[in-house]
Amino acid sequence: MARIPYLDVEDLAEADRDLLKRPIALNRALANSPGLARGWSGLAQYIRYGSRLDARLRELAIIQVGYLTRSPYEYSHHAKLGIEQFGVTPEDIHAIARETDHGDGGLPELETAVLRAAREMVTELAVSDATFAVLERALERDMLTDLIVTVGFYCGVVRILASLQIDVEDDYAPYLERFPLPATPPA
Repeated sequence: MARIPYLDVEDLAEADRDLLKRPIALNRALANSPGLARGWSGLAQYIRYGSRLDARLRELAIIQVGYLTRSPYEYSHHAKLGIEQFGVTPEDIHAIARETDHGDGGLPELETAVLRAAREMVTELAVSDATFAVLERALERDMLTDLIVTVGFYCGVVRILASLQIDVEDDYAPYLERFPLPATPPA
């Protein structure tokens, strides 16, 4: 159970009701601070709809963060969104697990570098020179910048989700059964 209340549209001032256009649990919790929720939404909307970074690559990176940090909410949400809206396949999600757990997901060089960059940012706090070089060869500068900021943003998101104990909604729970998270931290 979440540590702060999930607000509904009718709990908000008229001017803030737009904050719950997408009434997922995280947004309903963040609505406890409307100003923060509005700022948060601006960056989140840019990441999802404004960036030129390929949506599938973005989702692979976010799913990697969720998998590595064992964040049920983040992982299930982006597995569902990735598959339903952004070109991620079930095999991609299995490849993330293989890449994380065994070092060989069988994905092409760019996808592997994106996953490695996300892992390095989670575990080492920064992308290594070698990984950055691969990304820099394959992505235009704005896309590379967007990838790094996206991973950093979601590294923060998983910490907020855990600290506020945000619950996974019923619509997303089946993705945790279909693509289980590791019980212990990946090696």
